[in-house]
Amino acid sequence: MYLPAVMAFAHHLAAFTLVSALAVEVTMFKPPLTSVQARRIQRTDRVFGSAATVLLVVGLLRAIYFEKGAGYYFANAFFLTKLIAFVAASVISIYPTVLFLSWSKALREGGTPEMSAAQIRRARMCLMLELTGIVVILFCAPLMARGFGYFGGRSG
Repeated sequence: MYLPAVMAFAHHLAAFTLVSALAVEVTMFKPPLTSVQARRIQRTDRVFGSAATVLLVVGLLRAIYFEKGAGYYFANAFFLTKLIAFVAASVISIYPTVLFLSWSKALREGGTPEMSAAQIRRARMCLMLELTGIVVILFCAPLMARGFGYFGGRSG
């Protein structure tokens, strides 16, 4: 009885955590970075990745077992668009994560991360594209929830 509500709570908590972590990353990624800033970005990126994992797992569990069922969601253009945007943002997030992880050696040795202008531009672009993916997801969510985009016959 309470499990669907708990799953919805976990899904929303993960979503808000993901958005918050990404906003913090975007705000903090202003090279040149100090070692303190770099470590904070690395920690924030771990929170981001964890939240994304929880969001995907709980979201799929909700779609398959707790809400209207997989047949409904996988026959909804807005759900599929949300899922594609999420996967695209996840793939795009690999570059900044790898960059942030590459700082570990310099930070362990007491240094600061060094990045080329191209790495900075690429990481910044990836962060902005991730934010764009979130906007797409936020646009699709209420439409999907209200049954728009359903192409599987009778909805509901």
